[in-house]
Amino acid sequence: MSGTTSNLADQVLAVNDDLPIRTDRPVHSGKVRSVYWLTADDSARLIRERGYDVPPDAPLAVMVISDRLSAFDCVWRGEGGLDGVPGKGASLNAISNHWFDLFRERGLADSHILDVPHPLVWIVQKARPVLIEAIARRYITGSMWRAYAKGERDFCGVSLPEGLEKDRPLPELLLTPSTKGVLRGIPGVPEADDANISRKNIEDNHEAFNFSKAEDIDLYEKLLRDGFGVIGEALDNAGQIFVDTKFEFGYVRDASGAEKLIYMDEVGTPDSSRIWDAAEYGGGGGAEGTGGRVVENSKEGFRQFLLGHFPDPDILLNKKRMVERSALARDTALPAQALRDVSATYVGIAEKITGQKIRVSDNPKQEIVDILRKDYGLIQ
Repeated sequence: MSGTTSNLADQVLAVNDDLPIRTDRPVHSGKVRSVYWLTADDSARLIRERGYDVPPDAPLAVMVISDRLSAFDCVWRGEGGLDGVPGKGASLNAISNHWFDLFRERGLADSHILDVPHPLVWIVQKARPVLIEAIARRYITGSMWRAYAKGERDFCGVSLPEGLEKDRPLPELLLTPSTKGVLRGIPGVPEADDANISRKNIEDNHEAFNFSKAEDIDLYEKLLRDGFGVIGEALDNAGQIFVDTKFEFGYVRDASGAEKLIYMDEVGTPDSSRIWDAAEYGGGGGAEGTGGRVVENSKEGFRQFLLGHFPDPDILLNKKRMVERSALARDTALPAQALRDVSATYVGIAEKITGQKIRVSDNPKQEIVDILRKDYGLIQ
């Protein structure tokens, strides 16, 4: 991504919770996305005008993704007013859109996305989330490898054999679910965010995890495995390795009122997954090659940069030092080149996956407002 730092800063949508979208509820702003819940009248009008396959009274929202860069539960910025990564939001949305479309084509499941007015915007149906971070791992690396190297062998109720090697394939695709948020009062489940859980934890407490029925546990695992397989095959054809990922699931109702389990949030992106360059890893031998150099095409590359950038990386890894970590992120302006590198990674992998050029707007906020006013009548 070329250009001066000041020019790049103009292309970044860093603040995404102040758009004049008509809503009668507070805007929910996460680390990366902001959600604007539409009024009942606007939701009903769009459902009628656009023919969305949802009940006529379904709540809808406009979801706007930013270009902010989060890692280790903090948001990071660069020098020269660079408060995000040019092209990051558009790349993440384009990748998710591509995979969601492919899932539908393969007959897996729908997503919560009803419309894509702009590269940074989704119109979504309100979903009831399953309270699980659905994680699938094909290789042993990262935090799992660190735990394994220290002698841990049980991961989410699954015992791993001896003799596994760092950054090498696992014997089979491993599902290692964790809690989505802090869940209280569930026997055997730690009251902490991202706490590892087993299949038995879920089976014994399926309602507490927001499953409508116990049988849906099998369905969620099937959709996770099948979705991983679809993305893994496509990435393999693009010269990439799908290492591990996190999916999220939820329930919605269609126009007839029937409930269905869907994919939600984002899937197969550099934010939610590890993706490696296959040629570098396998020395030309692909995913099952000789295990060469790991070249990250995901956020993991930025995480590794941060760990090497600061003299005390324990601040980034130790959850007990979150106050220090937050202050570090707030007070540090990273080298602009570090954010340019992230931009090149995200835009590059998005263009490989989608086969389309990622367009980076010179004034993304105004573009969004103009489209939502002209085509959707949602600007107050």
